[in-house]
Amino acid sequence: MPERTDLRTRSDSEKITINLGYVDLGRIDLLVRDGFYGNRTDFIRTAIRSQLERHAEAADKSIRRQQLDLGLRHITSAELEGARERGEMLDIRVLGLATIDADVTPELALETIASVTVLGALQAGAAVKTALADRIR
Repeated sequence: MPERTDLRTRSDSEKITINLGYVDLGRIDLLVRDGFYGNRTDFIRTAIRSQLERHAEAADKSIRRQQLDLGLRHITSAELEGARERGEMLDIRVLGLATIDADVTPELALETIASVTVLGALQAGAAVKTALADRIR
């Protein structure tokens, strides 16, 4: 059975960069200065969480419709070896973080992974990512 973990219990995160207009940035700085938020990052995280909560129902429906694993999906060499023994090809669909063990060879990945769809981040060795490049969506 695939290993899954709710990402909210993990300290892992992905850094993003955004560009804001000077007026928007100034308004954020004003709210920070007036004590509404601890810093710019606190404001941005709060704004993002607010929008995610606002659209939670639509997102949940989409997650179910697309049959996405939510959170952390860790793919082990043992899981892939089992799939190979059963003659199965895996379709990996994740909203969150998908990781492929470092000991998974490109050959094993090609023999057992039909597709990889990750909304979030995929962590795998460079050789495995290269081997699966045409299967990663």
